[in-house]
Amino acid sequence: MQLQLQTFSTLVNNAAAAVQGAAAQLVDLTVGSTLRAILEANASIALWLQWLILQVLRMTRAATSAAADLDSWMADYAFTRLPATAAGGGVTFSRFTSVGSAFIPVGMPLRTADASQAFLVQADPSHPNWATGQNGYLISVGMTSATVPVRAAIAGKLGNVQAGTVSLVATSLPGVDAVENAVALVGGIDAESDAAFRTRFIAYIASLSRATSTAVKAAIAGVELGLNFTVTENVAANGSPQPGSFLAVVDDGTGSPLPSLLTRVAAAIEAVRPVGTIFAVISPTVMNAAIVLGVTTDGSTPHGAAVTAVRNAISSYVSGLPIGAALPFARITQLAFAASAAVTNVTGISLNGGGADIRPTAVGVVRLSSIVVY
Repeated sequence: MQLQLQTFSTLVNNAAAAVQGAAAQLVDLTVGSTLRAILEANASIALWLQWLILQVLRMTRAATSAAADLDSWMADYAFTRLPATAAGGGVTFSRFTSVGSAFIPVGMPLRTADASQAFLVQADPSHPNWATGQNGYLISVGMTSATVPVRAAIAGKLGNVQAGTVSLVATSLPGVDAVENAVALVGGIDAESDAAFRTRFIAYIASLSRATSTAVKAAIAGVELGLNFTVTENVAANGSPQPGSFLAVVDDGTGSPLPSLLTRVAAAIEAVRPVGTIFAVISPTVMNAAIVLGVTTDGSTPHGAAVTAVRNAISSYVSGLPIGAALPFARITQLAFAASAAVTNVTGISLNGGGADIRPTAVGVVRLSSIVVY
């Protein structure tokens, strides 16, 4: 039902009309008169009460409430807003000599060159350099480098940084001479917005008491912001046909989600999976993309600025490719021209040393291994 609202002037006019209709000969409603001041005071109170009613109506509906009021509304359904997600990816620790070994502990703090963003080394027991029982990674004798997973210390979009920006070790690390992220660290997302919160709630309600594909997808989407996933029925973890099972492929933007994330996704699916079915949760198969290209500029902006814009545009595009999506060779040219108006020509494009598209399988994802723009 739509409320019939009145403005301040309408309230005063209606009150004045009522008084004049009852005692027309005894009324003085000129500006500054006592009776007019009383009517205006009453109209102000009525306007305030009208505003309070609107506030109450806004807070009692999910479609119009916001921020803490929306959280409170959703809490009645045990439904909570997803927190911010930390950016992550791989960082390479390297050294000039391979004599002796070097140990990289979990929790080792790293920083960008300007010290504005901090990152922490994460645990991944499936990593080939993982040192069982030592809670860290080992660069063994004869090895000059190791790439390990890291996460931003503070969740949110600010943790997304471009390639080559993480270069400082915040504490002493014997046996390591340099650190750098060869590709951008991505996946940082701010806390769920009100609009996204409402949209996810609709999917949640639609999935209740239903052991359907929608219920499974809603469960995965509720684990963490920014997840890219596919759900395929009657397929086993190895890709072979298997009736009565389904496969969930999950990516957090890095191409290599941590085992702890996959465990949380599996737990969420377990709560809604159809009875009599089995499922598997796996990370995608990463197909690396090494991109090289040259750009010619018209001098309207510094060449270095145009190169940076092109590199960032291509990096953002590749990091956002969903599971199963191809990276077309021709797309590189389009992205380069769109990145900066100063770009007049694109030459020497190489995608993994050739000129063919990169087409992953249904469980694969394309991610950057390196990008060179000159």
